[in-house]
Amino acid sequence: MASIGVAVIGFGWMGRAHTRAYARIGHHYPRLPRPELIAVADDVPGRAAEAAGQYGFATATTDWRALLDDPRIAAVSVTAPNFLHREIGAAFAAAGRHLWIEKPVGLSAADARAIVGDVRISVGFNYRHAPAVARAREILRTGGLGRVTHARFRFFSDYAAAPDSALSWRFERARGGSGVLGDLGSHAADLIRHLLGEVVAVTADTAVFITERPRPAGATSGHQRGTGEPGPVENEDWFAALLRMRSGARVTLEASRVAAGEQNHYGFTVHGTGGVLSWDFRRTGELRIGDATVFVGPGDGAHGDFQPGAGIPLGFDDLKVIEAGLFLRSIAEGVPHGATLADAIAAAAVLDAVTESAASGRWVTL
Repeated sequence: MASIGVAVIGFGWMGRAHTRAYARIGHHYPRLPRPELIAVADDVPGRAAEAAGQYGFATATTDWRALLDDPRIAAVSVTAPNFLHREIGAAFAAAGRHLWIEKPVGLSAADARAIVGDVRISVGFNYRHAPAVARAREILRTGGLGRVTHARFRFFSDYAAAPDSALSWRFERARGGSGVLGDLGSHAADLIRHLLGEVVAVTADTAVFITERPRPAGATSGHQRGTGEPGPVENEDWFAALLRMRSGARVTLEASRVAAGEQNHYGFTVHGTGGVLSWDFRRTGELRIGDATVFVGPGDGAHGDFQPGAGIPLGFDDLKVIEAGLFLRSIAEGVPHGATLADAIAAAAVLDAVTESAASGRWVTL
């Protein structure tokens, strides 16, 4: 099987997740091109070299620009902080490299639109790939719930609930964008569109509940405690929105990064004229349909690529393997599979409307 040279730009938690996903492609998708780990780039001293030693990258560098002309690289994972997505993505797309780029693809819809090139671009909206979500989408697509009337989507986490969480780039407007909107809200906006279609109008509110945090003592990866001087939190901890769908359905969406006691409480409930279904990421292999719990199995989404029977749930890293497989399939076949740049632009437009509505106090039409 032919191989494809890949580079990973940014080696925090998500860079590691992408790399692990590439390593497992041959296990689950043996007919796809095999990813060859050519290069890793990270500007934190020592991090790229450590990644090369642990995962087997052929090249390590602190400057991603040094990789733009590397002929060995055909595809690039962009897993650097949000504010770098536009610059890195646009540069590699212009250089003819295919992109697997993490959400939210920059700080706004304008950032996502700036990435242009005759290449395949996949976006890291991993929750849409859960087999239970695939089953829910099929039920909704075939009218199994009748006409959808209203739905609730929730994305609650407590990764920033501690007041001494380090003031990393995630809390700065210039580098982290709109806070929880870009972080959890981008996933929610994509999931809403994936299941229910297009959003046509939004009204919303946002809030910052922890207004100061201590600065980190050094480079951060993930969510760590800070020990330095306090600094201001510049972007949103929480938001809630009411969405009008093109179908006529109404959706309520709430997301928080400071929901104490809520660890990755992501999911949805959809009501229709013929019933109700719901899903909770923490019970990823289950779908609640009416008053019954259904365990998803090999006939649902990509479940069969991982497990032979129902009742064996997939995990977060499995969803990233599915995503990597869709990215490589897009390259091999020359047509998009999975979440695309157009999906990222549409999700970002919803979040831009949320920000505008919160500022104006009015409904915003998309």
